Order: sequence, then C-alpha cells, then structure tokens
Amino acid sequence: MTFKIRTMKRSIFLYILAGLLSLSSCHKLDLNPLSKGSTENWYSSEDEVRMAINNLYSISFWAHYTEYGDSSDDFITRETLSSLENGTLSGQGSYVITLWANQYKAIARANSIIFNAHRAVTNGAPQEKINELIAEARFHRACAYAKLLPLFGDVPLVDKDLDIDAAFTNGRTDKATVTKFVYDDFDAAALVLPLKSTEQRATKGAALAFKARFALYMKDWSTAAQSAKAVMDLGIYRLHDNYGDLFLAKTKKSDERVFAIPRAILYDVVVPSSLVRSYLSRNAGGFAEIDPSWDLLASYTCTDGLPIDKSPLFDSHDPFKNRDPRCKSTIAPFGEEWLGYEYNPHPDALMVKNFKTGKMEKNNDNRLQAPFASYNGLVWKKGIDESWLQNGFKTDPDLIVIRYAEVLLTYAEAKIEMGQIDQSVIDAMNTVRARAYGVDKAATSKYPAFTSTNQPELRIQLRTERRMELAKENMRYMDLLRWKYAEIVLKRKSYGMLYPSTKLISDVTSKGDWFWAFSPDIDENGLPDFSKLESAGKVQAITQRLWLDRQYLWPIPTTEILINKNMKQNPGY
Repeated sequence: MTFKIRTMKRSIFLYILAGLLSLSSCHKLDLNPLSKGSTENWYSSEDEVRMAINNLYSISFWAHYTEYGDSSDDFITRETLSSLENGTLSGQGSYVITLWANQYKAIARANSIIFNAHRAVTNGAPQEKINELIAEARFHRACAYAKLLPLFGDVPLVDKDLDIDAAFTNGRTDKATVTKFVYDDFDAAALVLPLKSTEQRATKGAALAFKARFALYMKDWSTAAQSAKAVMDLGIYRLHDNYGDLFLAKTKKSDERVFAIPRAILYDVVVPSSLVRSYLSRNAGGFAEIDPSWDLLASYTCTDGLPIDKSPLFDSHDPFKNRDPRCKSTIAPFGEEWLGYEYNPHPDALMVKNFKTGKMEKNNDNRLQAPFASYNGLVWKKGIDESWLQNGFKTDPDLIVIRYAEVLLTYAEAKIEMGQIDQSVIDAMNTVRARAYGVDKAATSKYPAFTSTNQPELRIQLRTERRMELAKENMRYMDLLRWKYAEIVLKRKSYGMLYPSTKLISDVTSKGDWFWAFSPDIDENGLPDFSKLESAGKVQAITQRLWLDRQYLWPIPTTEILINKNMKQNPGY
C-alpha cells in the first residue's frame, strides 16, 4: 500500500512538473517540432522563450472546446451514452482527469515561462520582446483557469513554480480569488499583446474576448459586457461574408477569427481520421455515427423569425424549407447533393445519384439497406467539405476557439441580463442574424430582425440565436450548465426514426407522415419536445439520458483527493 501511494504521488503532479521538463514546441506556430530543452539552462534567449510559448498552442490544451459536443442536446451518437449524459460522472472518468491534467500542465508551463524568461534579458534579449512573450504566457495561464473554474468551482491556484512537497499540500482556492487572478492575467496580457498576429498567436483582442467569455460563464454580466465591448471597439474584427465557408479547411484567414489553433496535414496535425469518418455520411465513406440531434434541427427558427410550432411557414414534411439559412449550412438537407451524392434517408430512396459519375447507386444512407446509417436521418454539414474525403480521411481545418460572432452575442446576453437593453444590443444580435441571411443588418425587410426590448422575450431569442449560430462548435454543454437547462434537456430522451425500416414505412411514410408527422412543441425556453410525436407512435426514443444536479459542478479527480489531505471533493461525489 505504501508503494502504491508513493507511486501515485510521483505521477499525480507530473503535469505540474511537466512545465519544468517538457519544452518541445513549434517554431512560429508552423507546427514543425523542434528539440527539447532543460529548464536548468533554458530561457537563455528570445528564441528559447518563444519555443516554450509555442508548446502552449498544442491542441491538447484546447480540446476542452471540442470534447463535450456529443454530451449536449445538439448531438446524438449510436455509441453508449457518455458519463455526462447518464449521470455517472466521477473523479475517475476520462473527461475529468484529462481536462484537469491538461490545464494544470498548461498552467505549470506558463508559470515556468513567466518566472524564468528574465534569463533571456540577462543574456541580451530585448526587454520589450520578452515582456510580450510573458504576456502571452499569462494569456495561456488565464485561459487554462477559465476552463477549470466554471466546471470545478474552487480550484488550486498555482501562481508560482511549485516544488514537489508544495504540490502535494496545495488545497483548493476560493473561486472569487481565482476569478480575480484570471481577470488580472487577461488584463495584463491585453495591455502588452499586439492588435494583430500573422502567426495566429494570442492578441489583445483574444485576451479581451476570453475574459468576456469567462465573465459570462461566471455570471459577471458587467465585466462580460465591458470586455466584449472592448473587443468590438478595437475595430479590427468583422463577420465573415459566408457563414458556411468560415469553418472549412480552405479558410485559413478571416477577420472573424479572434483566436484559433492551426492544423496542417504537412505536419500530421489534423482532425483524427476516426472522428472524421464518424461525422461523414455513409455514401461518402463515413460512419454517420456522430450526428446532429432532432432537438437541434427543431430549434432553428423559420424565415419569419418564429419557432417551428408557431410559424405558418414550417412544413413538418420538409423540415429544411423556410428555415434560418444556418440550418442548411449546419445539417445536410434532404434531396440535395452532399459530398458527391444525393443525401436522402427516406426508406423508399433505395438508389441515389452519384454526382461524380452521373449514375444511380445503392443508397447507404438508407437504414433499410444499411442498418447503421444515421439513426435519426441527419448528418453534419458545417465545417465539412470534399477535403474530408482526401488524404486517407485526413483534414486540417483550423480549430476556431473564439470568433467575433460569439463576442457580439456575449455582449448582447450580458446587457440583457443586466436589463440594459438598448439599440447596441439589438444591433449586435441583428449583425449576427443578418450575416446568416447574407444581407446588411440595416436591410430589415430581408431578414427577421430583432426588435423586442422585453427582457424575458429577448433572453430566449438570444439563447436560440446563440444555439443556431454556434452549433457544432461545442459551446452548448457549457450553455446548458449556466442556463440551468441541463436539468431539463439532459433528462429527456433523444429521438430518431422508427426501426426497423419496415415499421417506419408502415407507420409513417405510407401514411404521408414523413419526415415528422407534425411539429414538435417548443417550450417557453425555446427547447423542443418530441413526446407527443412519440405518443402518436411516429418516432422512437434512441436513448434516455439521466441528469443529476451534482453535475453542475464536476468532481475533483479522485487521485487528487487520495494523495492530498487538503483537497476536498465537490458535494455528491
């Protein structure tokens, strides 16, 4: 037992000490790995400090923003429910351990830079350049804490290089203290970082934007609004002209990007091929395993701005018709070309056109012929193009971590929550919505512009707008937590088509009830409810989620509790 505990002690704070030991990095973020260095003689030049900083741009530190997508009501997967969906989240689970470890690695490496970069100045490096790199490290440290605090609550504040003994006795720090620390880091970074970077490095705008996001998550509305407005006032960001093109691998530069992590096939920094194929339709060679949910499809408003159960424009038999344009940009519409094939999950569509050959081929996106085709008939389109089919299913779209549209919606939400609804709020929301329709926000006759100044009404409209705009960018899980929607939607079933397909034909399509027999209800929170369709025998439950309120705070990793008597667990675990 003594040996086991001793071994755990050696391993548990490895990520704290990793900041002192691992400095492998990328030169100018070109993803070309360089050699490792020892901290005993490292940071002796500007190049060495920059190399250490580059390590903090590793996607492993930023996967927080892509890891939880299949655990919200925007996704459905044919695999078993995750621990976030079935109420079994624990301190021994991979979600918890990985996030905690990766962020404390980032914190440790940032601390090592912050407290040792002065060596380079001693050796003649320009003080101004080193100050900028230290500001960059403070940005990364703040971002790491900003990922931890909303999920775990009080967390250990590590603001110095720790020795091993200190690491094992460092308890949790009050959330308010850590929050101020994060704000201070973001502010200090914003004062020094440049307005723009040709290398996709952190900038003044990135520091302010992340501060705004963090403040929003912490329900500090005033700070969120002020920080978002500061980004807006920089005057260097604007929305990309085409919503759908923004997320493609070919779009490596855009004024909408505030912060992104680069990928490159050349250096094998890509979306994992297994994940690529999980998103792709089966006709295109994918698995259609991770798909958009019916909840997401039902959440898009119609072109009159109304929810589908209120709009006379909605046709349950053609659910993509008369919908907000982002619906078709995000989810592959039925009967249209997608990745070289007509996409059509209708059970009667046994053959579909191959647009590359002009010939009809077997439809593998039909569950009558391919039982493991999408269980609900939907597949993703957003961010996907022909490049996903090439290079052995390797693709390299940059990971857009934060963009200007989110900043505008953050500003609007914070102002709404403070009851400060003025023209600037309406303008921010209309700027985002008008882009989806391909028009200027002033052309209010060409899109369903926001006009309401009623706080409860505009709050729900903002939340729906945020869901439509940020779908598949994996912001939804955090939104469910902070809006207290998790206790509603993560207790509900996720739905799909009747199966076997012979039942779908006999009970739905033969009666003229494809795709949905009638519109699902949209509740007062803007959340779809398919229970009436289920009661009518027109759809079937695919999974039953289970939510426990304890999961509004995640558990501290079990190993932390076992080896550190000062580390206390969150309630309920």
